[in-house]
Amino acid sequence: MTISKTTFHPENERIKRKYFCHLKEAKGLSDKTIPQIKKSIARFEEFTDFKDFKKFAPKQAAEFKRWFANSKSKITGDNISKSALLSAINHLKDFFVWLSVQKGYRKITAPDIQHFNLSENDKRAAKAGKPRDFASLEQIKMVIEKMPITNEIERRNKAIVCFLILTGVRVGALLSLKLKHIDLEKNFVNQDPNEVETKFKKQIITYFINVDDEIKNYLFDWVKFLREEKLFSPNDPLFPAIENKYDGNGGFTKENLSANHLHSTNTIDEIVKSAFENAGLKYHSPHTFRNTLTALASRFCSTPEEFKAYSQNLGHEEVLTTFISYGHVSHHRQGEIIKNMSFKEGASKKLDETSTILKEMMRKLEGLENAKNQATK
Repeated sequence: MTISKTTFHPENERIKRKYFCHLKEAKGLSDKTIPQIKKSIARFEEFTDFKDFKKFAPKQAAEFKRWFANSKSKITGDNISKSALLSAINHLKDFFVWLSVQKGYRKITAPDIQHFNLSENDKRAAKAGKPRDFASLEQIKMVIEKMPITNEIERRNKAIVCFLILTGVRVGALLSLKLKHIDLEKNFVNQDPNEVETKFKKQIITYFINVDDEIKNYLFDWVKFLREEKLFSPNDPLFPAIENKYDGNGGFTKENLSANHLHSTNTIDEIVKSAFENAGLKYHSPHTFRNTLTALASRFCSTPEEFKAYSQNLGHEEVLTTFISYGHVSHHRQGEIIKNMSFKEGASKKLDETSTILKEMMRKLEGLENAKNQATK
């Protein structure tokens, strides 16, 4: 494909602004979701040399689909994943369905839009995805143990890693938490959506998970340090940013903490990455701590109520969400499970309760599959 010098089409820009406003105001999509949709539409425009959307033809959809499937990821250098392809295609289908009922675009038909559809094999491959690699609890404990605490900033960094494994809180929420959101007596964090950046703006009550007493004590000491020594107020951040202080020699020192919130998730990524490197271990992103905690749940939760409470603690309304999104079993653990399974009479513990969990999961999974099949008809 040869890309023209044109970088936009005025009519396209006008109708896109209307669509993005529709997504935000009518559909209620977040500011984090809309940029991904913008990116998918921009790719399609680039492919068509920024032709007017009014000139959309089925051939464009089919050719774009093949072109994008053979594109390279800027991050890995490999071909675009099937899941990324499916996501982009779904964004475009939704856009053109909306476009087809707008004045001036009604020549676009449903059969035309269906040329975006992927093959059934590609859809299955996209939904299968790849198991996410994550650190074991033992590795994370070692990472925390080896983190230095010679100054306020290092103390904060260690508290952040402790907090991640005690709660599984998402990084966006962690950045916005205030001291008043943590209750040391009742042992929980109140992720209040009015002040904390929770997913889908849900209120999430997260109790500290008993992974290690020493890790928990360190976090509690950190909170007391902020309240009693730094004299932070309840509205001050739980994990504050660094204070840039003029050193009198034309430069700035970065040794103390301010009363301002951290602003970038990249800061948390760098803190965790540095901690893993310091321990001589492979880096695992902050978000994968949720996988580590889910792996623990799969081993130690034994009743439907325990599974439900654990899932709710991670901010999921449905148990099924927890295990579909985060519940991959490593090959090593898979081997352990199969080896230790017994099929002798009376060997199974709490069989009725486990059966209830599995039946409920299968019922909901079948419901999801039926809904998806109806949506694609």
